Amino acid sequence: MQHQPVLVKELMQYLNPREGQIIVDCTIGEGGHAIRILEGIGERGMLIGLDKDAEILELARRKLSGRPNVRLKHMDFANLPEALHELGFGKVDGALFDLGISSYHLERPERGFSFMAEGPLDMRMDRGQQKTAADLLNTLPEAELAKIIREYGEEPKARRIALRIVKARKEAPVNSTGQLKELIVRATGGRHGARHAATRTFQALRIAVNDELGALHRALKALPEVLLPGGRAVVISFHSLEDRIAKRTFRELVSAGWAKVLTPKPVLPSLEEVEKNPRSRSAKLRALEVKQ
Repeated sequence: MQHQPVLVKELMQYLNPREGQIIVDCTIGEGGHAIRILEGIGERGMLIGLDKDAEILELARRKLSGRPNVRLKHMDFANLPEALHELGFGKVDGALFDLGISSYHLERPERGFSFMAEGPLDMRMDRGQQKTAADLLNTLPEAELAKIIREYGEEPKARRIALRIVKARKEAPVNSTGQLKELIVRATGGRHGARHAATRTFQALRIAVNDELGALHRALKALPEVLLPGGRAVVISFHSLEDRIAKRTFRELVSAGWAKVLTPKPVLPSLEEVEKNPRSRSAKLRALEVKQ
């Protein structure tokens, strides 16, 4: 399945890329949003694309090949100021953080992000880093494992799941998505309504492996180092933990007198978009603008 970028119309409204501007797409992914941003900034503008996954960055490189006003870099957006400096840029006119996991990841069993197919419990966005999801599952103490599942997955049955994992790993390492899925089903008794019982635990492990919340917090706190007066930042999140960090950090930047919030409430996808792209249903967009 081809990845479909979400909230494209709303992104263009709030990021408002204009002719000649420099915009950084901090999670360029497969380049869906990047194409639209390039239309806005024109040939005199510059798009900087970052991604911590070298494989998906290569997909973006192919999609955007032949465009002289695109610069791509393999880097975690947690290090956003350093990335811009290394590419020879100072402050920019806009920054986009699309925090959704790509179809590319979900549809490749060897990456281990999904419980829908058998694969190794990897879940690393950057395959150059050492620790995988299997490493966490097989080494963390039960209490710490339960905390990750409870806090990052907002899973009410986290203790039962952690206990089941710890018991199982005493017999043999838990190394596959299928093994983990089965352990979760046994611990919870099955589905959480329309949601599969494994959804929250897989989300929690992915967040932990990639330090997703810590990276987002560091990047948003660094926006004063990155954005020009009048510049805008847009965050598209897909679960409450990310949205909470964006909301809280934006509020801190506003309290410091540096910026104003453009979205008092998060912007949600239309019913039409959700019907066309069910993965967009949990998306929320928040935006701020630097005071001039």
